[in-house]
Amino acid sequence: MAKKFSSIHRRLQLLRIFSQIFFFGLFVYLLLETRYSGKDYIGAVERFFHFDPLLGLTSFLASRAFLAAFLWALIPVALALIFGRYICGWVCPFGAVLQFFSYLFKKMKWHAPEAAGTRLLYLKYAILIAVLIASIFALDLAGYFDPLSFLYRSFITTVLPAFAITGDSATSVLPNFGSSAPQEGIRQFLQSLAINRTFHQGLLIGLIFLAVILLNLYRERFWCRYLCPTGALFALLARWNLVKVKVDAERCTQCKLCTLHCQTQATPFPNEDWQPGECVYCYSCAAKCPTAAITFPILAAPVEAKSIDFGRRKWIFTSALSLAVIPLFRISTSGRPSEKLIRPPGAQPEPQFLAACVKCGECMKVCPTNALQPALNQAGPEGLWTPVLVPRIGSCEYYCSLCTQVCPTGAIKELKIKEKIKVKIGSAWIKKDRCIPYALGDSCSVCEEQCPTSPKAIHLVETEMMMPDGTWAPQRLPVVDLDACIGCGICETRCPVEDDPAIYCTSLGESRALIKTI
Repeated sequence: MAKKFSSIHRRLQLLRIFSQIFFFGLFVYLLLETRYSGKDYIGAVERFFHFDPLLGLTSFLASRAFLAAFLWALIPVALALIFGRYICGWVCPFGAVLQFFSYLFKKMKWHAPEAAGTRLLYLKYAILIAVLIASIFALDLAGYFDPLSFLYRSFITTVLPAFAITGDSATSVLPNFGSSAPQEGIRQFLQSLAINRTFHQGLLIGLIFLAVILLNLYRERFWCRYLCPTGALFALLARWNLVKVKVDAERCTQCKLCTLHCQTQATPFPNEDWQPGECVYCYSCAAKCPTAAITFPILAAPVEAKSIDFGRRKWIFTSALSLAVIPLFRISTSGRPSEKLIRPPGAQPEPQFLAACVKCGECMKVCPTNALQPALNQAGPEGLWTPVLVPRIGSCEYYCSLCTQVCPTGAIKELKIKEKIKVKIGSAWIKKDRCIPYALGDSCSVCEEQCPTSPKAIHLVETEMMMPDGTWAPQRLPVVDLDACIGCGICETRCPVEDDPAIYCTSLGESRALIKTI
């Protein structure tokens, strides 16, 4: 029989690829625009998150507060209810990344399409159930599994820094080839992007991202098939959508190429095994069909379709396991806050902050001093990868409120600059055994000079002190006024005692600790 490929579906397949490129480009554009550009206020660069129904739902359940911006998520919900999971196949930037690597691995013959069982498909539904149950108990796990949070966090802490560091290396190598023009151009381009290069958890997050990419060697779009809770939510919404798959029995030769090349195991053949909740409408099945036997008609009437085997026992087991795991996130949490747990200005009180933060890294990306870092153990297991200020790397810029403007879930309250400069995020303390005037008797006023508050929180007080040689002499010694100090950390950042600064900041006295919560 002569091959009769569907030209319509091949064009639709190309259109889908262009759509994926466009939305991935939009993701990259918004990510790169999340930076200090010389202006005090930034646009809605976090808007992508507000189209994510899972983040909207879990943030509402966990924080007990509804953010009006998440009304945008009703658009993809409506599209899924009517037309199916087009968002996953045509819009999701993480899906585009995974599909690109799946295609690349196949072209390099590292992975060949093969029939796969449906046994593991229920995993993403189990993760969705666990995430929703945890949210009810004010534990927001969506940030670990949601595709947007995962992609943003990976790019911010790993991909972009690696790109910038590679560019820096290129600028040092190019002069060896005799031309300085490309070197200067690359340097200026990287400077314009304002990419932060230092992240304490960059290696760990990067390895996880790499592992997810490499899982495509085992199954095409592995994350989308088995792990994505947002995809599971869209799958539940799309079970009775209007766009169906129809296989013409007279044309079909039962070659099963359609099922073999299905990216998400929706099983278009046989027709009665098709799973509408798994189909992302990539049109690969119709484009690969050698007899053009597959079409996608719009049918209002329900059709008999197979669904994932997620019986009562699995529901009960998944729910019970989730309830058992939730306390484990809080067992090792101390009653006293860690001295290193300095949150960004505008952060809600710790319980509400942890309930709302989705670990996306937007605040870390926009920080002009690279001071915000993903937490490891400062906030316990529940606070993994939430933002903390690390003065050893950078300080909180006094006249900057960008981090308060880009938080997509309200974990960090938006502040005007005149409000932000009054927020106390911690306090500074002097180590007299390491401070140059105290320990060595030499003059040093760096911390006092750098202190940005008005009036200054660090004063130089003249007093008589014993010098290292045993004599007494007048010396100007730094003293911290805790009432005026806001804990910005610039004194620690600029302290000339490099290995272990003689002045340091802790979270003690932070403004948000004084806010009473219900």
